[in-house]
Formats: sequence, C-alpha cells, structure tokens
Amino acid sequence: MRPIPAFVRAALAVALFAAPLAAQEQKPVAAPDPDAVMLRKLYDAALVDSPVYEQLRELTEKFPGRLAGSHNLEGAVQWTHALLEKQGADRTELQPVMVPHWERGPKESVSLLPPAGVKGEAVALTAVALGGSVPTPADGLRAGVVELRSLDELKTADVRGKIVFFNRPMKQHHASAGPAYGEAGDARNRGPAEAAKHGAVGVVIHSVTHAHDDVPHTGATTYLPDVPRIPAAALSALASERLSAALAREPALQLELRIHSQWFDDAPSHNVIAELRGSEHPEQVILVGGHLDSWDIAPGAHDDGAGVIESIDVLRILKAVGYQPKHTIRCVLFTNEENGTRGAVAYSTAVRERKEQHLLALETDSGGYQAHGFNLGNPAGDAHLKAARWLELFRPYGIYFFVAGRGGVDVNPLLVQGTTVAGLMPDSQRYFDIHHTAEDSIDKVNPRELRLSAGALAALVYLVDQHGL
Repeated sequence: MRPIPAFVRAALAVALFAAPLAAQEQKPVAAPDPDAVMLRKLYDAALVDSPVYEQLRELTEKFPGRLAGSHNLEGAVQWTHALLEKQGADRTELQPVMVPHWERGPKESVSLLPPAGVKGEAVALTAVALGGSVPTPADGLRAGVVELRSLDELKTADVRGKIVFFNRPMKQHHASAGPAYGEAGDARNRGPAEAAKHGAVGVVIHSVTHAHDDVPHTGATTYLPDVPRIPAAALSALASERLSAALAREPALQLELRIHSQWFDDAPSHNVIAELRGSEHPEQVILVGGHLDSWDIAPGAHDDGAGVIESIDVLRILKAVGYQPKHTIRCVLFTNEENGTRGAVAYSTAVRERKEQHLLALETDSGGYQAHGFNLGNPAGDAHLKAARWLELFRPYGIYFFVAGRGGVDVNPLLVQGTTVAGLMPDSQRYFDIHHTAEDSIDKVNPRELRLSAGALAALVYLVDQHGL
C-alpha cells in the first residue's frame, strides 16, 4: 500500500476532530429552568439595595425592650403597620390581642453572703430576674443555698427554706445549639415551680447559654396553680462559676435576692397583618412571619427583630421582581411570643373560626444569622421530604437541608389544624450567646446574612405558591 502523504493525514485528523464539535454545535441548547431564573431574581432583590438592615436598626433603636404590655411594643406595632402600608401591601390589619403585663421594676440584685451569724462582706453576683418572677420582700430574701444539677435532684435534696441554685449550663456535645437549649431550659421554665413544691423559697439558675461571660440571660418562668410562687433569677455563666466554687469551699454560705417586679392587668396589643392578594386562589394563604415582642432588657435585634424585618421584606421582594402570586401571601407579626403566646392563640383561633385555608405557615424566629435550611411539619410527617425536591435550586444560596420539625412557637397551633408549617434555620452557634440579653443589639447582626435569610424565605414562598407541597 502506498503511504498516505503527511499533509493528507493532517487534513483527515482535523476533519475527524471537527466533526464531533460540529455535531455538538447543532444540538439544541436547553431552556433555563424557570424556577432557577426566578430564584436568582428573588435573591438579587434581597441582596442588592436592600433596606432590611436600616429598617432593623430603626426598629431596635426606636423600640428596644418590646415586652408585652409596654409602650415600646405598641410603638413597634404602629411602626411596622405603617411600613407595610408604605411598601404597598394590598391589605393590612391590626388584630386586637389582650396580653399579660409584667414589669421588672428597679434593677434586681443577687449577693453572696457569709453563713448566718458570721460577719463578712457581701459579694455581688451578676444576675437578672426571670420573666414573670414574683418580687422578694422589700428588704430582700436571704437564705442558705442548695446547688443542684437537675430538676430530678429535687426528689432527694432537702431544699426546705433554701434558695435552690440550678447549675445547669447548656451541654457542649450537641453539634447544633438548639437541642442543648431545649435540654437546659427546664431549669428556667419549670425550675422555680418545681423547687417551690419541695419547700424552696427562691431559685437562681445558670443562664441558658454556651457563652462564658458575665452577661445574664432572662426568659420566662412558669408558675403552677396551688404552688407557692417564689422569686427567681438567672446568674451569668461567670457568676454561676463563682457561686459554685464558693459553695464547694463553704456550703453554709447564703444568698440575698432583691427583685422588685410587679404584675398588672392584661393590656391591649395587636398582631400586625399584611398581604399580597392571590390572583387565582386568594382564599388560600401562604403565611410568613415572626414575633414583634422582645424581652424588656433586650433590643431584640436577633430575637426576633430580624425575623420581623425579614418577613416584611418577603412582600417587598416579591413586588420588586414583579411577581404576582397565585395564592394570598400574608405577613403576620405576632405579639406576645416571649411570655404568653397570646398572639399565636388569637391568630389560630381566628383562622379556625373563619375557616381559612393555609397552604403553609412559615416562621423565622431563630436569629438573623445566615440560614442553612428549613424544618417542616405536616400531619402526614412528610413535608420535609416533599420540599427536598428543591434542594438543588437552593444550594447556590447556602440552603442545604430540609428536616422534619414543627415550624415555630407562633405557627405551631396551625399544625394542629392541619396546616403545613415551616421554620427558617439559621446558623445556631452564636445565637444563644446573646439570646434574651442586653447584648442582642443591631451590631451583632451581619447585613449580608440578614439579606440572605430574607431571600431564602421569599424563595420558599415562591416555590410553594407555584407548586404546592
């Protein structure tokens, strides 16, 4: 066989290489996924020229300490209502709610004293009264101390006439901080009532936090009918360590509590409601919301000012991209989550009485840090599995999981009525460092994280509106 000339071989090689490329070029280009395109638009609207950080600054600086019954809570009610009207909601409403009214009064104090009959200096311990605590006598409450690690130890310890010290910090072994908070929270929620059953005259607890600092954390305690109500306070982590070490050296030391709180008659408040009316099924509702109140000592930037502003921004984002929802998108800012959940009860009662149909009730009440997922719950228990089909759409924006859950405190009553509920799940590692403290201020919130969370809420609302769950 005669050899093929080199120039011919080169031409054949080029032709063979070019043929597959030509074939590839002739293949039709796939149309972009319309949901992916819309999520990009929603996140663009959330991230670029967003007003959320300055709105949160205004809310927390004008109306810190938004506890039920306070002037600042009602100022925030009117401020958010005006903001929602300004942003072009199709309908707004102030839903009346009567809320409990507790005030802390003059600053409380906890002091460590020598044993009875022994002279010595009092040592101040950094503390804050628990929300709802009854006051001490005007000249204070002085008694010996019994240190316990759990409520179960009340069964065997002699606490009669003593102040119980529940030294139960949040455990470190949980990867997520939420379960640790849930476990340690019983000392705050139930500890004073349980200790009173056994004859204790007062309670102090280790603040429910992972933080190792001198900042005390408040939060609600719940008293029981027919059980004496005893004063209760939370010590900072460092104060708890000091008290524990001192008791190890001298178990007969005493504590003196001075709490000046007072209960008043229930006060009027409101849930703030605003909506974009659905074009096809206006009678069916997709809810997004958070709670407007905060503890009296807290500016409430993360808990839950962030959730309030993010929820308001969902309506702005949808309007900014020109999206017309099929179903009614409703923003609900609940009152009185912190010490009574009266807002949630009032809202769910109205839903039941009006026979409203909610396709989804989505809550954001876990801080303004960057969200990484959602928890979802429904009567069948499979809502999170249905939502998982959207994971690839969310991954570019840092949302990596859907897990089974119960939404949040304010939307949970709707789950009982058959509604699918959901909760935004931001990163939890820093949240309980400032939760229910004076440190929960705007400087602890990162603007980018706040905007990303608003985008995540808007994206889930859009997908449920388009495809259901």
